[in-house]
Amino acid sequence: MIYVFDSSTLIDLFRYYYPSRFPSLWDKFAEAVTTQTIISVREVKNEIGQRDDRLSQWMKQQRDFFQPPDTEELRFVAEIFAVPHFQMLVRKQERLQGKPVADPFVIAKAKIIQGCVVTEETFKPNGARIPNVCQHFGVDCLSLEGFMERENWTF
Repeated sequence: MIYVFDSSTLIDLFRYYYPSRFPSLWDKFAEAVTTQTIISVREVKNEIGQRDDRLSQWMKQQRDFFQPPDTEELRFVAEIFAVPHFQMLVRKQERLQGKPVADPFVIAKAKIIQGCVVTEETFKPNGARIPNVCQHFGVDCLSLEGFMERENWTF
């Protein structure tokens, strides 16, 4: 199984799990990144942007982790937005300011590779959130804790 990490998961991972406190987590994470069991998309990198923290330092060293969309993924992004309700994945403010939005690209990557989205967003009835879109299109979706549980990561 390949896991496609959303911005929220990467931010939480780097914010709350300090390498000095969770060295075995970071060893497993590094191995999963190296073997491409965990990947993300270029739009996540753009969405996170230039920050001055551990995540930004790590991002600068990653060449293959943040993958650009292929043609199939772009077609699926269009399929997501063909559902009028899911057009709300891109909020008005983000559209007006031209901010990057990774959500549909994360979902599309997971759908096309038959992987699993890992996000900290939660399902909201009648919502236009990652878990809602994943459920609609039959894409596997977990939280970081759910990912760790599924992969039997204990520390």
